[in-house]
Amino acid sequence: MFFDTGQGFVPAGSSTMLVLNEETYARVIQEQVPAAKKFVWILTADVKDLHVESTRGRFRPFLAVLADLVDRGVYLRLVHAKEPGPRFRSDFDKHPALVEGELFERVLCPRMHMKVVIVDGRFAYVGSANLTGAGLGAKSPTRRNFEAGYTTTHVDEIDRLMEFVDALYLGDHCIGCGRRDTCPEPLA
Repeated sequence: MFFDTGQGFVPAGSSTMLVLNEETYARVIQEQVPAAKKFVWILTADVKDLHVESTRGRFRPFLAVLADLVDRGVYLRLVHAKEPGPRFRSDFDKHPALVEGELFERVLCPRMHMKVVIVDGRFAYVGSANLTGAGLGAKSPTRRNFEAGYTTTHVDEIDRLMEFVDALYLGDHCIGCGRRDTCPEPLA
C-alpha cells in the first residue's frame, strides 16, 4: 500500500521524523544501531571517544557497541574527515573485532562533512551531530551540542543516500578531488 504525500507516493509505514538534541542519541545510537542485523554505515566529520548508557545506569564506550555488532556478524563502515583523538585510538585498540576483524572498515576523507548513519538499508539519520559525546553520545542536556536532524524509513530516499555514500566510499570522487594532493589515504 502506498500513500500520496503531495510529493510522490511512499510505502505505508514509512516515516520521516525530526530529531533534536538528545532525541538523536536515543533514536539513532540507543535504538537503531544496536538493533542492526546486516550493516551500519556511519559518516561524520569529527570522531571522538563517546560513551553510551548500558545496564544499571552504567556507561560504556560506543566502540564496545560496534565491536559487539561485528561479533554478531554485522558489517560496519566508518567514514570520517580527520584522525580521531588519542582517547578514541586507545579505546579502539581494546576491541580486536574492530582492529583485526574483516567486518569493520574505516576510510578517512578530508572532505567528509556529512553526518549520516544508515542501518540495514531500512533506517537513516541525516543531521548535524558528529560521532562525538556532545553530538551523538550520552551527554547531559546541559553539556551536549544543539543538534538537529531527520530520521527516515523511506526506502527510496535511503537507497539514493546509500548509492551516494557507496560512490564516496569506493573512491569515485577521488580522481577529480581538489584535495587529492593533501589526502592522507586516497581511495583511488
